[in-house]
Amino acid sequence: MVDQTLLGSVLAALFGFAIFYGFLIFRKTGGARKSCFPEESAATTVIDGGECRSKDGGRDYFDVIIVGAGVAGAALAHTLGKDGRRVRVIERDLTEPDRIVGELLQPGGYLKLIELGLEDCVEKIDSQRVFGYALFKDGKSTRLSYPLEKFHSDVSGRSFHNGRFIQRMREKAASVPNVQLEQGTVTSLLEDKGTIRGVQYKTKSGEELKTYAPLTIVCDGCFSNLRRSLCNPKVDVPSCFVGLVLENCKLPFANHGHVVLADPSPILFYPISSTEIRCLVDVPGQKVPSVSNGEMEKHLKTVVAPQVPPELLDAFISAIERGNIRTMPNRSMPAAPHPTPGALLMGDAFNMRHPLTGGGMTVALSDIVVLRNLLRPLHDLNDSTTLCKYLESFYTLRKPVASTINTLAGALYKVFSASPDKARNEMRQACFDYLSLGGVFSNGPVSLLSGLNPRPLSLVCHFFAVAIYGVGRLMLPFPSPRRIWIGARLISSASGIILPIIKAEGVRQMFFPATVPAYYRAPPAK
Repeated sequence: MVDQTLLGSVLAALFGFAIFYGFLIFRKTGGARKSCFPEESAATTVIDGGECRSKDGGRDYFDVIIVGAGVAGAALAHTLGKDGRRVRVIERDLTEPDRIVGELLQPGGYLKLIELGLEDCVEKIDSQRVFGYALFKDGKSTRLSYPLEKFHSDVSGRSFHNGRFIQRMREKAASVPNVQLEQGTVTSLLEDKGTIRGVQYKTKSGEELKTYAPLTIVCDGCFSNLRRSLCNPKVDVPSCFVGLVLENCKLPFANHGHVVLADPSPILFYPISSTEIRCLVDVPGQKVPSVSNGEMEKHLKTVVAPQVPPELLDAFISAIERGNIRTMPNRSMPAAPHPTPGALLMGDAFNMRHPLTGGGMTVALSDIVVLRNLLRPLHDLNDSTTLCKYLESFYTLRKPVASTINTLAGALYKVFSASPDKARNEMRQACFDYLSLGGVFSNGPVSLLSGLNPRPLSLVCHFFAVAIYGVGRLMLPFPSPRRIWIGARLISSASGIILPIIKAEGVRQMFFPATVPAYYRAPPAK
């Protein structure tokens, strides 16, 4: 009987202590507890300054989720984290990437790095400064320098190992206290009534988890498995790159990218370290000779090698014999988003162009600057519908830079490739001769290529100036019916190259962005 009385007293005391402790907790939190997402327990989140905040410090709820930590994802994470956003980055593989593209950053892209405070990411990776291009055709060459006279002496292009650059970007992003970088594979976007609420992902250990944020930004690269729910992808694969690394040799023009107008398509050379030169051989179509059975080695030695500049030939043959021949499809995809509340596409998951001109990173970094400026006035990202409508302006504001670089990449690849069509070959020769004139004839196109002058109208003017220059050459010393016919076909061919690209980019957004209503979208009222 005594034991039962004692036990009852102890239980009563514990019950009273629990009530008292619960009262103190309620007083401390002010009773203002609310679930951000109906399907989750109200105990997991609290309202803090009008935004969903996680009680446990942010394990499951963030301001922004970024899928992918490549160039775009890592740069975006650092930028938004530096602006005070709590950012969760989920990357499939955090080891150093080993790619044969994404190795040349144009001066315009380097300026964007400076604007984002990331310029030190090209340091300590043995990156090389690039001051322009050298073109080679039929034994002749011409040098095209970037018009950098008006910029600080540090401004130039940069070339490097892609993996080293990305690891520096990741380190920079991870150094921001409110950026959380995690290795995992995002399997799906979490949707609720048409709004993306977060992502479901599998951790490195295989555990299935969910994480939530009012804004999810998908930057998972050219092989994105999430883009189909956020855009209408029309991916074209015009060619493949075959990659080699040349060692212990010097380029004919130091600190320049080299483009050989070979048959059937261009060959690229550029430095990626103080001792290595990247060679990219373009192979038209989606099929390349087999590496395993020796067809690729034979193709490189018999078809490509005779067209390589003599200064690089021995190193080129040595690189083939060492093996380690890499291939990668070259993808092109116009930006065709369908705005979705709570989500946004960026980087190669959103928009791709032929890598001939090395403009991909410049477009991605420019997009990040545009998005950062749009998000900065916003303190609350939770009204997904209003935010989505406001961010429609992103697709218009990015157009001058993106459409210029995209159009130039597609047009130059077609012009620089050999063709059985006499008019196309005349256009190719005219382009080489036009750029060789120097002055405004080279500075204008190179400033477009470098991202220093992203003006679509200037691009179109120079493109048709090349065509008219080609027609003029045909008319000398005197016109003949055959020459007039080839000239007419040259103009027609030029139109057939550039106009479909412009149409895919969007004529109105490209040339008249100020007429698009989204251009004037103001930030949502607080």
